[in-house]
Amino acid sequence: MQFEKFMVAIAARTGQLLNIADVAKDTGISKQTAEKWLSVLIASNIVFALKPYHNNVMKRLIKTPKIYFLDTGLASYLIGWDNAQVLQNDAMSGAFFETFVMGEIIKSWANKNGVTPNMNFFFYRDKDGNEIDLVIKRGDTLHPIEMKKHITCDKGDITAFKQLDKIPDMKRGEGCVVCMADDVFPISSTDKAVGVRYL
Repeated sequence: MQFEKFMVAIAARTGQLLNIADVAKDTGISKQTAEKWLSVLIASNIVFALKPYHNNVMKRLIKTPKIYFLDTGLASYLIGWDNAQVLQNDAMSGAFFETFVMGEIIKSWANKNGVTPNMNFFFYRDKDGNEIDLVIKRGDTLHPIEMKKHITCDKGDITAFKQLDKIPDMKRGEGCVVCMADDVFPISSTDKAVGVRYL
């Protein structure tokens, strides 16, 4: 029963920064037990922990990982959403959209590259409030990706991408916004909007 309660607590935090001490408190277990159980979920590919991008120069980044419950159907069941309409209207619908997109990208990456994305996938968040949902590192190039649960995308959705230009010895590559649009279309000279159905 405690482990199920733990899984509910993790599912309810999908797409958010993880505070394992809070999860342990809500579940009624020790922090050490919560860490062990989380490692089981990660090793089982039920949960993915997305680490923040940082290097020795960048001291202002938050170092807490974001957690994603990769099976959105199971997460919905654990939280108690029994139909799509309930999920659509819930305050967590944006986080669940992000979770679904992350899961599809992770699966596609693993299928194409034959490796897990742990060493290549990051998120960006600084203390000034600049955020990028996903940054994929390929060599010395960083590719930013935003995930937005809306149909129309514009340059306002990619304003944080320019923060990657400040990272020493790294280049910013092409980026995109995954959204609810029906097509793929350019937002800038280097970035585009991609409908979620293309994943």
